[in-house]
Amino acid sequence: MIKLKQKIDRPTKEEIAAISRFSPATLHEAQGRRGALSSRLKPIDYRMKLCGPAFTVKCAPRDNIMLQVAINYAQPGDIIVVSAGEYEEAGSFGDVLANACLAKGIGGLVTDTGVRDSLQLRELGFPVFSLSVCIKGTVKETLGATNDPVMVGDEIIYPGDIIVGDADGLVVVRKSEAREVAKLAQAREDAEVGYIAAYKSGKSVVEVSNLEGVLRAKGLVVEE
Repeated sequence: MIKLKQKIDRPTKEEIAAISRFSPATLHEAQGRRGALSSRLKPIDYRMKLCGPAFTVKCAPRDNIMLQVAINYAQPGDIIVVSAGEYEEAGSFGDVLANACLAKGIGGLVTDTGVRDSLQLRELGFPVFSLSVCIKGTVKETLGATNDPVMVGDEIIYPGDIIVGDADGLVVVRKSEAREVAKLAQAREDAEVGYIAAYKSGKSVVEVSNLEGVLRAKGLVVEE
């Protein structure tokens, strides 16, 4: 017997809003280059973005019964995060289930298996990040856990973690660290604005990044 876990400790709306202002790349750098999911996981459309609390589910490869259970119990704004064994040769999610997600206000899907109906998914605009696109069908046989920690994209995802995705990829921010990471991300963006202003004023990349001493110490010799 498997007991279904419905309730998760979600971040506040304010915490999600604060994190949503930044790109996954900025958040990854701001939290000490942590949290980036495997670059193999990519959006179906480069314009797709997502940000919200993880509703995790464990599926057997080529089996989407628990994905449908997760869709049934996820709350508006949740990002369904599917661990299915990094199995590329299955299309476990398509336009029919995407419509079910949209009807419930679910915020997106991240899965380490395949999806299909990619054209329709793009037209619907429901954010989907997957390991592959594959037309092969799935079965509905094996039960699995919901809202346990799962390994997806080489990162452990805990229910309630904030998942952020855009054209470049995905990052996870721990719920307990959300406020601090948002502050660090803002500081990083502020610094980058300063770098760009310095470049426009005529300063060199080496000068702005204070690289002259570093390069000299490493033995770089610039020939005149």
